[in-house]
Amino acid sequence: MDPEHRALLRTHRLYLSGQLLVTDTIVPFLFQEHVLTEAHVEDIEAQPSDTLRCRRLLDLLPVRGPRAFGCFLRSLEDFGWVRDKLLLDLQTRPGPGPSAADVQLHDPVLQDVPSDRVLSRLASRLGSEWESVLMDLGLSTEDLFRCRSDHPLSTHGAVLAGLVQWRRSGGKTSTVQRLMRSLEENGVHPSVLQDVLL
Repeated sequence: MDPEHRALLRTHRLYLSGQLLVTDTIVPFLFQEHVLTEAHVEDIEAQPSDTLRCRRLLDLLPVRGPRAFGCFLRSLEDFGWVRDKLLLDLQTRPGPGPSAADVQLHDPVLQDVPSDRVLSRLASRLGSEWESVLMDLGLSTEDLFRCRSDHPLSTHGAVLAGLVQWRRSGGKTSTVQRLMRSLEENGVHPSVLQDVLL
């Protein structure tokens, strides 16, 4: 997702979560368009209120690829006033300032071993590509099977277990730079990791 679109969703987060009922048409449309996975839909629908369901969707959208924002706008057919407000604001916004995606990480940060907090936040932002990322980091198919079977009801738990195992087995070579390279090779935009670190 473009940094400008991400900033727009962040700016209007409270407004959107107060206006949208996402489970009726928005989430099914985004699932149909392959912006959301089945696990994402279940995660959103598991939230106890409409407001929290909308906020969870807004957490997921920025990391769901370049089509996510356009598909989100198309999903707002029943909420024309919301779509019009977003489009108007997008047209009248000044050029975007430096965003997390534009900020280059400093070399010392790249050589750090990621903390539990960083790995947990990253685990919550990875989608269906999590298995290929973990395999690229050196986990075997048996390791992935163990992560899934140890956490059958929680994708976040399975991903986090795999990331912690990677960090433990690699020691000081399990750096942010190695993680970033693996994410990029598997089609995850570097801004996902940068957002987690900032």
